Amino acid sequence: MCGIVGYLGQREAFPILIKGLRRLEYRGYDSAGVALINGQGELNVFKTKGKVDNLVEFCENKDVTGSIGIAHTRWATHGEPSSVNAHPHYSESRNLAIIHNGIIENYVDLKTKLIEHGVKFKSDTDTEVVVQLVEYIMNKKNLDLLTAVQVALYQVIGAYAIAIVDKRDPQQIIAARKQSPLVVGIGDNEFFLGSDASPIIEYTDKVVYLEDGNIAVLRLGENLKVMSILGEQQELAVKKVDIDLGQIEKGGYPHFMLKEIFEQPECLTNCMRGRINLEADHVTLSAMIDYRSQLLSAKRVLIVACGTSWHAGLIGKQLIESFCRIPVEVEYASEFRYRNPVVSKDDVVIAISQSGETADTLAAVQLAKERGAFIYGVCNAIGSSIPRATDTGTYIHVGPEIGVASTKAFTGQVTVLTMFALALADAKGTMKHDDYVKVVKGLSEIPDLIREVLKTNDRVADLARTFTYAHNFLYLGRGYSYPVALEGALKLKEISYIHAEGYPAAEMKHGPIALIDSDMPVVVVATHDTMYDKVLSNIQEIKARKGRVIALVTKGDEKIAKIADEVIELPDVLECLEPLLATIPLQLLSYHVAVCKGKDVDQPRNLAKSVTVE
Repeated sequence: MCGIVGYLGQREAFPILIKGLRRLEYRGYDSAGVALINGQGELNVFKTKGKVDNLVEFCENKDVTGSIGIAHTRWATHGEPSSVNAHPHYSESRNLAIIHNGIIENYVDLKTKLIEHGVKFKSDTDTEVVVQLVEYIMNKKNLDLLTAVQVALYQVIGAYAIAIVDKRDPQQIIAARKQSPLVVGIGDNEFFLGSDASPIIEYTDKVVYLEDGNIAVLRLGENLKVMSILGEQQELAVKKVDIDLGQIEKGGYPHFMLKEIFEQPECLTNCMRGRINLEADHVTLSAMIDYRSQLLSAKRVLIVACGTSWHAGLIGKQLIESFCRIPVEVEYASEFRYRNPVVSKDDVVIAISQSGETADTLAAVQLAKERGAFIYGVCNAIGSSIPRATDTGTYIHVGPEIGVASTKAFTGQVTVLTMFALALADAKGTMKHDDYVKVVKGLSEIPDLIREVLKTNDRVADLARTFTYAHNFLYLGRGYSYPVALEGALKLKEISYIHAEGYPAAEMKHGPIALIDSDMPVVVVATHDTMYDKVLSNIQEIKARKGRVIALVTKGDEKIAKIADEVIELPDVLECLEPLLATIPLQLLSYHVAVCKGKDVDQPRNLAKSVTVE
């Protein structure tokens, strides 16, 4: 995975490329680089291990002039993070330079053949194989760059988004994509390139999202051209992006993650706007109107997702089964796509992905589509691959999420799944009207209740200082709170690097209880739900073994407050809506523990925001 940026126009490219890399650094940050063609026709490549700041420092006193360039920030797949393996990569003659996101699956075979023909390689990456192959084809067959790229990509197996420049033609960038996102921005006699729209929106609101198998020709003084690998001209679908630039800046917060945690009340209001009426007694989803028959006739719902989105799917399962009385299965997309799942035309498959580009989830969508299922997407990134591949769906509308550890996207996904379950239940008549109205009204009040929960921030920060010593955490919950426990544990692992596990509270006795001692903090979601007494018993079992308990309880709780070591109070809310409140303190806890430990909260090691490779 990586961030790709490109510029071709009249301005100096370097400042635009660097600003773009900073906005895409959440996609990869173990190395960064830039390739520029200067006024003398020289192709200069500068790259270094580390973050974009390291690249800027490295480029001091170097020739970074030129009005055409491509840049890259990397999350390593092939070859360890190093300046040699960083992108861009030269061809052997140094006439060409390439940047790439994705994985070339047959790179070993291609590399072996090129070496047999005398081509010398400098890096361990699969990416270098592409630029060397393009140059070999150009020389062997006396072809221009575009044609050579078409011939080369016809031989490539795998996923890619590439941009390539040739110093002999300093007014052109060739870009191509397959299963990896790439966006072209169209300005006034200038072009911009990005893995997503965030590095582009400052300069233009007109973009073209490249489709799979397409090649874009960006040439100064000419209109954008898009064609297939076989050379067939493609019709341009120019979209207008509407992203507030302030949404991708920190806005005074020390980290994007904290900003995004505190944005959740406003984000969920945006998510529900136009979908829950002013009287807060009805949910309207356009998909439920436009595709009513397909959704009502579903015999089963399959939810496919990865990571945090999978946890949201587990909550969605309980909501849909409870409200709509339809069986629901939740699958890891990475497992679903590689077995032989039973999928039929009577199934509705819900694909959940913040970025809309998650490779495994996109592949799961394609598999389900081939087998006749009706596909419903739940995504955040407008115009991304999954919304374009699905039959219908609902955007969560929480704005760009920059922090790698997902926060507002999770609550946005849960909110959309709640509205989906309510709308479908209303259409099917499987919910009593009074119960339906009660949940709709409760959901509409969630943003204000989250504001109340966010007031616990200072309290949670104090707790975090107490528990930074821990090497392991256990998170427990039951019913709707079990996925919250999973999500809380994941957040802590992601950004503080403390080992943490989430379990159904009742399963603690079946193994995890062996781990509990005075050094093991146990976070328990213990609100006033139908299983309160059961969870209370679990807490007593923990305390009997000297475990330290941090309990999330309903405001006014006295029983658990007497036995838990630490208590965080939450407003009283319907049981089915508890995840939207209970997850907030767990996000804050992971954030503050990581800050106390001096970790890079927004860009944790080994992780990237948008997982566009397997």
